[in-house]
Amino acid sequence: MIATILSTASLAALAAGAGVAQTVHVPEGSGNAVRVVDATTGETLRRIEGVQAVHGLGGAPGVPVLVAGSFAEIERDDAIAAEKPAGVTADEHAAHHKKPERPIGPADAGISLLTVIDAESGEILRRIEVPGAVHHTEVSPDGRFAVATHPAGGGISVVDLHATMVTAFVPTGNMPNYAVFGSDPSIVYVSNAGNGTVSEVDLHRSIVRRNMVAGEMPEHITIDPSAGALFVADAESGRVLEISLESGEAARSFDIGGQIHGLGLAEDGARLIVAGRAEDKLVSVDLADGTMTSAPLGPEPYRLTPVAGTGTFFVSSRAEPKVWIVDAATLAPTGEFSVEGEGHQMVALP
Repeated sequence: MIATILSTASLAALAAGAGVAQTVHVPEGSGNAVRVVDATTGETLRRIEGVQAVHGLGGAPGVPVLVAGSFAEIERDDAIAAEKPAGVTADEHAAHHKKPERPIGPADAGISLLTVIDAESGEILRRIEVPGAVHHTEVSPDGRFAVATHPAGGGISVVDLHATMVTAFVPTGNMPNYAVFGSDPSIVYVSNAGNGTVSEVDLHRSIVRRNMVAGEMPEHITIDPSAGALFVADAESGRVLEISLESGEAARSFDIGGQIHGLGLAEDGARLIVAGRAEDKLVSVDLADGTMTSAPLGPEPYRLTPVAGTGTFFVSSRAEPKVWIVDAATLAPTGEFSVEGEGHQMVALP
């Protein structure tokens, strides 16, 4: 069923623009659910429950599924039980999912789960075993691939969403943190917080094509394919690096100050918005001349997601169970809503 949905949607996904976001999906971490809210008002439309310790959530405009990653590891018997489709006996399912002789990923890795969710209905379609706790996930623009970062495992799981299975584990570096796609749906960029690099990964070949030096502790990243630029939050140093995708080298550095976390581009690509977690602020960087403006927001602005067509960003707090709706031009909050747990990797969809 998933393969049919995705194969018919792939071309549409590639052709789809961002459009105007209608909903924002907010993973609630320890709340074990994904909250779906109205993109304009923040009003809760529904909650998708049964997604344990959901931290990563990947999706893309025109792609009909979301992929949620759990930061918790579980026992194999629990994983088998969680994956069992309706109408299949426990014995049949256990036989189908017997422990592989040569598991994908590090030999000592634990088991965690990716959950494939119907983006429109919220129905859980499939659960997929992956080697170890998942920090972030991402879905390719054409809906073919999903990737999950494993900080303790030093690499990423590559999932073929048409086959709904892990096809490769690609070692990228110490403590892989975040992943982002550009315009090529077979290339993903992965930040490695433990060794100060960003890896460019070819998903068809399951290889790292090159590593780019990216500060001391690169965490969140965002990309502007039209400008050939990757923006990297060097979290502890409080700066953002702009890396040229052509040369693989840092073209500019923006000193934000204090520990930083989430970042995202304004819809016109002219400004970069950064969450200053340690100093309770948002910072807007004018990419034409590098000038910066800031505005207070707290406590602890954390995850930051642009909401297409609305002129806003959604920003979660790490200290309190809430999300702000922030005007991208003024950096002023125009509303907020409560969540259960913590707001992590949010996804805005048309």
